[in-house]
Amino acid sequence: MVTKRIAASTGMLMTITLTGVAGTAVAAPALAPSSAKASASAVGAKTPANYLYASIGDFDANVKPLIGRPDIAGVQLVVPWKALERKKDQYDFSSIDRALTYLQARHKKLFIQVQDRFFAPPSRLPDYLLSDPRYKGGAAPTKNENGLGPGEPGTVAAQWNPEVRGRFQALLKALAQRFDGRLAGVNLPETATEVDKEKDRTGYSDDAYFSAELANMAYGKKVFAKTPFIQYVNFWPGEWNNSRNYMKRTFEFAASHGIGLGGPDILPDRPAQMQNSYPFFKKYQGKLPLVAMAVQEPDFQYKSPKTKKPYTRAEFIDFGANTLGADAIFWATSAPWLHKPAAR
Repeated sequence: MVTKRIAASTGMLMTITLTGVAGTAVAAPALAPSSAKASASAVGAKTPANYLYASIGDFDANVKPLIGRPDIAGVQLVVPWKALERKKDQYDFSSIDRALTYLQARHKKLFIQVQDRFFAPPSRLPDYLLSDPRYKGGAAPTKNENGLGPGEPGTVAAQWNPEVRGRFQALLKALAQRFDGRLAGVNLPETATEVDKEKDRTGYSDDAYFSAELANMAYGKKVFAKTPFIQYVNFWPGEWNNSRNYMKRTFEFAASHGIGLGGPDILPDRPAQMQNSYPFFKKYQGKLPLVAMAVQEPDFQYKSPKTKKPYTRAEFIDFGANTLGADAIFWATSAPWLHKPAAR
């Protein structure tokens, strides 16, 4: 399995949000780009814990060689829905059990990301979800474009269909019955998606998608009473700069329900992020139970708008901790610093 994500980090939602919504509704809270001087002075104000980020299938090859580092607190593993529910109501959590046993023996922690969307073929959703007429297709095709260029078409589970959402919530309940209190956290993937509406047959709408994601947030928090539950939020389809109040409502909902938030990318000062989720992370520092941000593979390809050079580890940490309020950072195992000796 591959964790590489052709993500909606910078340009993916431009096409679908700037048409018809520009200049409308409520803007995001102001967040001025951090200056190099301010960044330097802020370093050390907060130190998030470092975790590895990988797919469950890469645990042996990519995680085990690095997990012994003293500067690594644990790992976040991405697990596709299909790997957990191979047939309807037949759950297989053995891969999580093995990883958890291995990590606990080494005094390391485990986060699980339950993946219901895929940024390249194949779709790793349960077969029954895609074939049973009851679920009306079960998934929608997506376009994947970002600041690094167009990607392959992907798939997102049709959570806006109550039958599909019911099956996903059944999975969350089964996971909680097995692992609540034993995991460091459970998170749902990013909110950014771009359904190919010309090819969609599931009845997708932006409002229905937003409502479904909040419903899953609430349900996840309900069943995970002891383990922190987290929603990644970066962009909302159909919205730009909080034009439909989706972003504002997300943070208000999370804060009032004790739900953690995070995101798949730390990209300091990038304009698209600064007009969407980043100002709200800044505004809500100290108001959320947990903030977990990731530095995933594509992030190493972006260049800072200030230096015009690839981001450094220090820039990721400074911005993640002191602007976004990150308590934990999940690093792709390809991060260059992970392949150098740990500082003592």
